[in-house]
Amino acid sequence: MEKYKVGMVSLGCDKNRVDSELILGSINKHYEITNDAKEADIIIVNTCGFIESAKQESIDTILEMAEYKNKYKCKMLIATGCLTQRYGDELLELIPEIDILMGVNDYMKLHRLILDFIKDQKRISSATYSDEGINEGIRLLTTKQHTAYVRIAEGCNNFCTYCIIPKIRGKFRSRLEKNILDEVKMLVDNGVKEIILIAQDLTDYGVDIYGKRMLHDLISKISKVEGVEWIRLLYCYPEEITDELIEEIARNEKVVKYLDLPIQHISSSVLKQMGRRTNKEAIISKIDTLRSKVPGIALRTSLIVGFPGETDENFEELEKFLEDYKLENVGVFAYSQEEDTPAAKMECQVDEEVKIQRQKKLMAVQREVVKEQNKLKIGNIYDTIIDGNNGEYYIGRSYEMAPEIDGLIYIKKEKPLNLGDIVKVKIHDVMEYDLMGEVLDEFSK
Repeated sequence: MEKYKVGMVSLGCDKNRVDSELILGSINKHYEITNDAKEADIIIVNTCGFIESAKQESIDTILEMAEYKNKYKCKMLIATGCLTQRYGDELLELIPEIDILMGVNDYMKLHRLILDFIKDQKRISSATYSDEGINEGIRLLTTKQHTAYVRIAEGCNNFCTYCIIPKIRGKFRSRLEKNILDEVKMLVDNGVKEIILIAQDLTDYGVDIYGKRMLHDLISKISKVEGVEWIRLLYCYPEEITDELIEEIARNEKVVKYLDLPIQHISSSVLKQMGRRTNKEAIISKIDTLRSKVPGIALRTSLIVGFPGETDENFEELEKFLEDYKLENVGVFAYSQEEDTPAAKMECQVDEEVKIQRQKKLMAVQREVVKEQNKLKIGNIYDTIIDGNNGEYYIGRSYEMAPEIDGLIYIKKEKPLNLGDIVKVKIHDVMEYDLMGEVLDEFSK
């Protein structure tokens, strides 16, 4: 019997990507996986339900894939992820084209659910939730072969007033160190060189199972796995970054000097309304400490403008912070009023037009910061990992650049390079967010 072909559309964050890879890994032996949804008998849409724009994208994508039942080979449409977990049967009723609806805990049931649907031809809803377990298992990577995300924890205990994630993903729970290290070894054995650690909050790792923050210790052990070249950290809440973690980042040569600090705002009054456990002075102090103890560290953050009650003065304070502290990478988001969150019920909601104006203004400020910083990089030499080529140039990233969200380095094709090579590149020009360079004589690693 010919195997059904399965196509996956994965939306949202890198944590969702890991779930998509686990889904594919769990069914890989039963089905043929295809990258072309037009060729798929079964299409899976792994949705995001974080903010309104992500929800709309998820619904639009499900409806688009539903059309493949008429236009192409699709016989079964499966929806899973945060949106389905959040809305469950309500979504099933809204979109009758969905044949199987799963929550974020049901991935290992997928093969059985598919067989049940084939047998009975009845729509299936399976969106139960437990925040005891963590999705783990064999993964089918969707990233470049040399780069992989490793989720070290699930859920979140921060309960920021604007965020729905704890209600979707449950309480924070760490993976066992052994399971993480086994996964890293498996990935490296399959050619991965760059390990990107992710969680809703990396800095809480270990508190629930070991009784203390253990991220620094975990990083040290990952760096000892033969074949690991780069370790990158995403989503570290600044108030929970310990001295031990800073020391490990500074001393460990395999930890790239890059940190994602999702600070969201700088005004102490807005931070308090957001439910953040920090203030302006503490954030600035942490940035100063990181830059002092880890010279050259690249800092990324995400900011929310237009939060309920954000005044012109609050916004100007945030604008001045960006101008003064010149963070290397910044994402700016207009506040999304999400149902079932405390912030949605707050008075003084900011007008949508004002939100967009503030978002554009901050992005313009950051654009100038990046231009100024990048000009200073001309003549610098960076270890650069090769991600691909566009025919004319090789495309790579330095330690300052996380995949898909930061800038790139375009490299003259003067000598043959392979995906995953780490080479020394000298920068000779800039293109706003991106850099241009040439390879020096020898590979750095």
